[in-house]
Amino acid sequence: MSFAQLEGLRAVVTGASSGIGRAIALELARGGADVAIHYAHNQTQAEETAEAVRALDRESDTFKADLDGLDCATFVNTLWKSWGAVDIWVNNAGVDLLTGAGRDWPFEEKLRRLLAVDVTGTVLLSREVGQHMRDRGRGCILNIGWDQADRGMEGDSAELFSTAKNAIMGFTRSLAVSLAPEVRVNCIAPGWIRTAWGDEAPENWQQRVMRETPLKRWGLPEDIARLARFLCSPDARYLTGQIVNANGGAIR
Repeated sequence: MSFAQLEGLRAVVTGASSGIGRAIALELARGGADVAIHYAHNQTQAEETAEAVRALDRESDTFKADLDGLDCATFVNTLWKSWGAVDIWVNNAGVDLLTGAGRDWPFEEKLRRLLAVDVTGTVLLSREVGQHMRDRGRGCILNIGWDQADRGMEGDSAELFSTAKNAIMGFTRSLAVSLAPEVRVNCIAPGWIRTAWGDEAPENWQQRVMRETPLKRWGLPEDIARLARFLCSPDARYLTGQIVNANGGAIR
């Protein structure tokens, strides 16, 4: 039996120009889905992701939108008309506070951006998309949380991410009830994933990952992507309202 087949389905992945979002977009395409690529700023990488999807013999297009202050209803309606009805929506877009300019913002600005993009963007997009899907009688929404959000971790960044990701995880549970039975809503809570920050993390953090992860390795974007493909597929048809940890067994 083939794994998590998605033939005939159309998907949107937000924040898909790099990292986990790119990996999810490509994995959905490998499953047979056509995939629209959303990005906020990096058009070049978004187009590269779209080309990689097309190289898998699937349709793809790119859509630009900064989720900070976005009119989500207008964005979804415009995308729905130009791209067509969507079966899968993955809310992966989030503010990068660990690399680039974001790490130098004051705490208050980091909090404002996280609440605007990660939380408000996810909530408003999901509600709008969910209504479209419910009207069609089917659909799947997948959000991205954080495995340590409900356990606690020290530091400014952890406080910020816990605030945002706990909101997303709680929202996922409630939206799943609101949209059932037509639309399924789930959330992946990644652990230590080797994205851009992991590549440059200092030695003490590299050791911490090994110490706190029973599988003794960083997770990869592809690990999250394979789980996303399953959760978005008919194989997961009896799963909704779930927060699925993908963290190599970490229980701290």
